[in-house]
Amino acid sequence: MNEQSPEIKALLQTDEEFNQLAAQHHQLEDRLQQLTSKHYLSEPEQVEEITLKKRKLALKDRMEVILRQHRQHQQQHPHH
Repeated sequence: MNEQSPEIKALLQTDEEFNQLAAQHHQLEDRLQQLTSKHYLSEPEQVEEITLKKRKLALKDRMEVILRQHRQHQQQHPHH
């Protein structure tokens, strides 16, 4: 979700849930990068990495749903 299309930027400004999801997604991304930069992960860190990846996917799925709903709304009401 790094590609900030005008559509995504608009949603970030107008849709509170989308904005929060994007912020959480970004935090998980940062934490994952911290973990993957280590050469050795302890057992709890390995579990955390898997959990983070699953949560990130769930957030991304939810953001995609909002994006799709937004697009459908735009098509039905093109002058809004």
